[in-house]
Amino acid sequence: MNDPDMLDPNKPIPVLEEFATVGKRTVTTGVITVEKHVETRNYEVSEVLQRRGASVERVPRGITVDPANPPQVRTVDGLTIIPVLEEVLVVEKRLVLKEELQIRYHVDEVPCTQDVTLRSETVVLKQDERNPSDSD
Repeated sequence: MNDPDMLDPNKPIPVLEEFATVGKRTVTTGVITVEKHVETRNYEVSEVLQRRGASVERVPRGITVDPANPPQVRTVDGLTIIPVLEEVLVVEKRLVLKEELQIRYHVDEVPCTQDVTLRSETVVLKQDERNPSDSD
């Protein structure tokens, strides 16, 4: 032990040195549970609907008409009149209005009821707190 460096009172003597190490780990601190509930409600929906129809009436005429100016389709007070023509062989040829189709339109209002199912969802969150030391 006659080392001259060891005897130097101004020279530091290494004794111990510490080092820090940083690391990560996963720790569960709590659990959240999601519960979804679907609720259904039945509703009765009512609405007035329209139904459109027509009735056809055949009206015999038997009238001779001018071939240069035959009757045309026409509408009078909501009644559509469609002439039906026929050529008839006589000693001479004449245009005769044989009949007319008279069409009257009507609209009926019919109440309509229908059951409808509507769904809505609710969500419940439940949190379970845990101590980090419990998970190890």
